[in-house]
Amino acid sequence: MIKIEIPAGVAADVAGGRVRLTGRGVSLERTFSGVAIEKKENAIEIVAPSKRKVDKALAGTAEAHIRRMLRGLAKDYESRLQVVYSHFPVSIEVKPPGVLIKNFLGEKLPRKAAIVGKTKVEAKGANIVITGPDSEGVGQTAANIMSACRIRHKDRRVFQDGIYPVEVE
Repeated sequence: MIKIEIPAGVAADVAGGRVRLTGRGVSLERTFSGVAIEKKENAIEIVAPSKRKVDKALAGTAEAHIRRMLRGLAKDYESRLQVVYSHFPVSIEVKPPGVLIKNFLGEKLPRKAAIVGKTKVEAKGANIVITGPDSEGVGQTAANIMSACRIRHKDRRVFQDGIYPVEVE
């Protein structure tokens, strides 16, 4: 059995395998299967159905996800990206629900990347800052932006233009 204390200022709602945590005006929700999750007093308890290694691993994974959700409610996750170009000046425009990458390699049409969940994206010059309470949303948004700038059918040693991670918190 794994016990996770719920910090002050965070409300937890556990029903079946669904865990909803609310704090700072933000609500994060996730559904877990394969483990029993209960709320007792000021803690969340995760119980594996048996002592098998696979079941213990599922319980540990559920614990890690819930701890990341609690950390995201306390402080936003942040990822920083940098735009690198040598051939054509690239501009970034944030238009929810996505990001437009203009003039990448001199292309006429802008490339698009999706913003996931409650993530916020700020573009200032060659720097992009991605913040949000959900670690998976921040990471997936950063991955979407980076993969939108993948260069195909050109030599990567010559065409090093793109958007690259600088700092991940």
